[in-house]
Amino acid sequence: MSQARVPYLLGHAEIASLFTIERQTSQKWRMEGTLPEPDLVASGNPYWLLTTVLHIGGGGDRQVGQQQLTDYRASIPHGYEVQSKDQLPVILGIQEVGRVLGRDAQAVSRWRNRRRIAEADLVLSGSPLWLLETILSDAPQRQRSIVQAEVAKLRAGQRGSQKPRGRRTSPPAVPPPQRPLPAARSFAPTDRGAAAEFLTSILADGYSVTITPQR
Repeated sequence: MSQARVPYLLGHAEIASLFTIERQTSQKWRMEGTLPEPDLVASGNPYWLLTTVLHIGGGGDRQVGQQQLTDYRASIPHGYEVQSKDQLPVILGIQEVGRVLGRDAQAVSRWRNRRRIAEADLVLSGSPLWLLETILSDAPQRQRSIVQAEVAKLRAGQRGSQKPRGRRTSPPAVPPPQRPLPAARSFAPTDRGAAAEFLTSILADGYSVTITPQR
């Protein structure tokens, strides 16, 4: 069977290689918004089209080396450029393959380790990706059933509630400002009422009290 054509996609590892930076820098760009929203999220992992990634170059350390770009294209010999995520074919990670085959992700991982499932069409940032058509063609050959309802959902772009890793969906909680500690006060033996009132208010606010007798 001829090798399927796959779109040029990049995960954080491929972006790091393209710009000759550390992978952590690519992840930082994601957190800062230098990298836009992923064009694809599969099994919780974010991926970007090559055209999307090339658009962020041009400033500071965001320079794409021509040799790195050539090497990247050569690493995906059947790759082709996609201009918009709307043009992407249905691409599955391990979790989505499990949905299609009615099994959990652990079962799919075991099949892959034992070469009992089609070879991944892409491996990006260490994670395997399959075209939906690859899985649909492979399943009958291994007497595996297909969950047609899940196939229909994936074709309609319904991937569940997964979110891309490495990006906060809400700002971190800001701790409330700390109130200044109450000032120490001294009371004469005749100020018992005022002392008791002060002590009650301090304890009600959750503070502890140290009483030091004065001579």
